[in-house]
Amino acid sequence: MGPQKSPRAFRIRVGRADSDLAVALLHEAGTLGLEELPSGDKETVFTAYFQDSPGIEDALAIALGGLGHAEALAVPEVDWVARVREGFQPIACGSFWIVPSWQSRAPSPPGSLLLRVDPGRAFGTGTHETTRLCLRAIEALSPPPPGAFRLLDLGTGSGILAVAAALLGWRSVVALDVDPEAIESARNHARLNEVTLSLVLGDLGDAIAKGSFDVVVANITAPLLVSHAASVASAAKKGATLVLSGLLTSDLPEVETAYAAFGAQSAETDGEWASVMVRVGA
Repeated sequence: MGPQKSPRAFRIRVGRADSDLAVALLHEAGTLGLEELPSGDKETVFTAYFQDSPGIEDALAIALGGLGHAEALAVPEVDWVARVREGFQPIACGSFWIVPSWQSRAPSPPGSLLLRVDPGRAFGTGTHETTRLCLRAIEALSPPPPGAFRLLDLGTGSGILAVAAALLGWRSVVALDVDPEAIESARNHARLNEVTLSLVLGDLGDAIAKGSFDVVVANITAPLLVSHAASVASAAKKGATLVLSGLLTSDLPEVETAYAAFGAQSAETDGEWASVMVRVGA
């Protein structure tokens, strides 16, 4: 295969206090990669790469929500597929050995569970802290206890969390996302890992059978977790567990307050990122 068309690159400046939020928003918008550049004490400067598509500038401005300004940059023509492959190496997360699809035949550590990934636009390859937090939470809830078999992954992105749940023995895994590209990525990852997922194109307000899931995973963003708290919780059975992430440790109080009425909570952190588990009805 010859060199691929270059992605678009943008220079983004944000206040230093907003840098972690900017990283989360850029990942949510589907960045292919971020580079933090040297800057002063008052701001953080990123170069962010995105797949070229019509309206990408407007979409990026909406994603940032006024947090920073995106300036388009010239990008040299290189083989970006080769560049991504050079930088993506297998990693361990709990009992998972997360490998890029082009290395899936390489030996894995004894006793590990192989999780094949194909890096692309949809968020979730196992390298981000929130993905790792959710993987560990799903593993802690597996294998499913007697009578439990349904898991819902809201905002599935690449589908990695849904695939991991299927590999861990959850018999019915529903993966929902509003982005058709994410649904295609999840379908691809299900095929790579030889598991079956039920894929649903829709948003958090769409009709998902209420009170029918034993685990609900939502690795999205803190504002979405807060504004959709009732919808997220309504999908869970009594006694089910909500796994919530995509938030910074500074977001914990707001997210915990939003879900306080639904059950007992516990939090985990990984660097500056956090997850919350809620036992519904407890």
